[in-house]
Amino acid sequence: MSKFQESLNRFSITAEIPPPKGADVSQFLRIAEKVANRVDGVNVTDNQRGMMRMSALVFSKFIKDAGCEPILQVTCRDRNRLALQSDMLGAMAFGIENVCVMTGDFPTMGDNPDARPVYDLDSVQLIKAANDLARGVAMNGKPVKSVRPFFTGGVINPFYEPFDLELLKTKKKIAAGAKFFQTQPFFDIPSVEKFLASVKGLDAAFLIGVTPLKGEKMITFLNEKVLTTPIPAEVAARITGAADQAREGLLAAAEFVNAMRKIARGVHLMPIGQEESLPLLLDMIEAGK
Repeated sequence: MSKFQESLNRFSITAEIPPPKGADVSQFLRIAEKVANRVDGVNVTDNQRGMMRMSALVFSKFIKDAGCEPILQVTCRDRNRLALQSDMLGAMAFGIENVCVMTGDFPTMGDNPDARPVYDLDSVQLIKAANDLARGVAMNGKPVKSVRPFFTGGVINPFYEPFDLELLKTKKKIAAGAKFFQTQPFFDIPSVEKFLASVKGLDAAFLIGVTPLKGEKMITFLNEKVLTTPIPAEVAARITGAADQAREGLLAAAEFVNAMRKIARGVHLMPIGQEESLPLLLDMIEAGK
């Protein structure tokens, strides 16, 4: 059982650290080293939002060596089933035990808009492939030797409309072997409570997404480019009205995390460009317990 899987028996905190956009890993490794013993898992993103970065598999090995528990993100967008299975065998060889599967944003949203998407598999098929591989069966049905177990999960968008379709896909992912889900960021408790009621009874752990808001520019960007539901006006007003907007955003995120302790099994921190502030955010969370 992975350390991350064990953490779901209490309140779990995971965080997201992207690979560098270059070959120098030192900046993000310093962050990883600072949070290694303070979070239960570190998601390593896979060309998030269609933006080219270092291989998630390679950077996962770096942060594992730095003492972190990697959660390797794998998207369906960039590789066919041959490459995906190869990478997952590589992950096993590196001792990576957690895999988070997602479809992946379309390349036109990223910095290589002419890239041809693959989508040989969808996320449900890839979750099943990961779990089959972990029990020694490749997608062609042939046996694979010397495999290791995976703790496999996925993502869910609580704000997708119609949500019934998102819920149906989530149930298919669970049937395929997904054991945990990380959500898009929430910014108010009533929305979390409504979401958790909608997934109550499903055999999986749901980690609530939390993103600290750096200021007005970030709020506008998230509302216009990322989120499907706008950030609540009162939350935006708290941040934009503060003398130090970035610090207020971190404080609000820390308060939100601690409020989640009463209603959720865990949270997933997505700093989005504020990775250097992760240690300070964890300080605030721990101070507010």
